[in-house]
Amino acid sequence: MAYEMTFGPVLNRLPELLHGAVDTLALSGQSIAIGLSIGLAVALVRVNGPRWAKLLGSIYVEAFRNTPLLVQLFLLFFGLPYAGLRLSANHAAVIAVSVNLGAYSTEIFRAGLMAVPKTQIEAGLALGLSRLQVMRYVVIVPALRVIYPALTGQLTLTVLGTSLVSAISATDLTLAGSMIESQTFRSLETFLIVAALYITMAFAFRLLYWAIGLWLFHRRVPAGDASKSMMLAPGKAEA
Repeated sequence: MAYEMTFGPVLNRLPELLHGAVDTLALSGQSIAIGLSIGLAVALVRVNGPRWAKLLGSIYVEAFRNTPLLVQLFLLFFGLPYAGLRLSANHAAVIAVSVNLGAYSTEIFRAGLMAVPKTQIEAGLALGLSRLQVMRYVVIVPALRVIYPALTGQLTLTVLGTSLVSAISATDLTLAGSMIESQTFRSLETFLIVAALYITMAFAFRLLYWAIGLWLFHRRVPAGDASKSMMLAPGKAEA
């Protein structure tokens, strides 16, 4: 017997799916902001920190990069109550996705930081730039330009990976789709629409990253003029 696709019952619940998509965007935005902050901080420690801090950073990165996000979610949501700390599903979801992204972005940031030649940093210090100015103008911006494609790709994977939080009943698009599917029994139609919404969000984030990249790197210094730009006085560099 041929299966007859009927989107009507699912489309009637479209507002619920759109609300789930908004929840996914909110979860993704919070997790990306926290995760990138963690990643940059740990990367700086692993590059320039004391030995004990580098060791702690390495343990954190290896622990979260070598365990599945789903297991991390279960440990936070189901495991922490045994230690006396109970988190809501949404809070556990934000923490798990954030620290998972932090571990992956640490290695991306670290690769960018290590790609900046030490001679370039020494030249900045020799010209009278403060360490903060060197970090801002000589290290962070060139490193970010190198890693930007890999970093934005990881962020897109993070947005799509938030679908796993439905396993602990955190509110998101996948959970909304699962609830509608269980009530309408239109599995194929429901998850086709869910997939279309995820594709739309992924392309929207990619467009956003492209616009941010234009804004950040629109004033690229040609390689031949790099030495001239380094001759700017510290006061002019901040202008």
